Amino acid sequence: MTAESTENPRWPMPPMDGYTVDDLFTLPDLPPHTELVDGSLVFVSPQRYFHFTTIDLLVSGLRRSVPPELKVAREMTVVLNRRNGPEPDISVVRASSKTGPMQTHFKSVDVVLAVEVISPESESRDRFTKPIRYAAAGIRHFWLVEMASPDHHPVVQVYELGQTSGTYALTGIHHDRLKLSVPYDIDIDLTAIDEL
Repeated sequence: MTAESTENPRWPMPPMDGYTVDDLFTLPDLPPHTELVDGSLVFVSPQRYFHFTTIDLLVSGLRRSVPPELKVAREMTVVLNRRNGPEPDISVVRASSKTGPMQTHFKSVDVVLAVEVISPESESRDRFTKPIRYAAAGIRHFWLVEMASPDHHPVVQVYELGQTSGTYALTGIHHDRLKLSVPYDIDIDLTAIDEL
């Protein structure tokens, strides 16, 4: 081992008031899929097979019936405010918000649905932090997806933003089939994950 390899890596010192979305987009050499949550940079751990196959299954199902005024995006930053730029696993956005192939983010006002697939390292953020931030930003629909035992199929908890409360209310828990009429007609066989 060399002396260099035993030294601690140099991490940037965060600003006194935390990072902003401007920092998220301009700091050099950030790892892929870095998120900004409450002014802190969050680095994403390697994902499990369940995580990416569930995203594939849901993206495919959402795209099958998406109306022309909407688009389905995966793993794109959503700017909620100056101190929050999370990266939902899946977003359904207004088609007019798509600016081209070099686009790096969407504004929260253009997001109709945010989806988080729970991973062990992100469970607390996905369950508690992000839903509160998405609701405060006015994102009307939110899904929280986790792995069911013993079959390892995805279970989708569907939430809708209450107009009066400004918080999410659970509208259903879907185990084998996800069949909804909002934000548009959706029908996804969740057991099809076995084929991926």
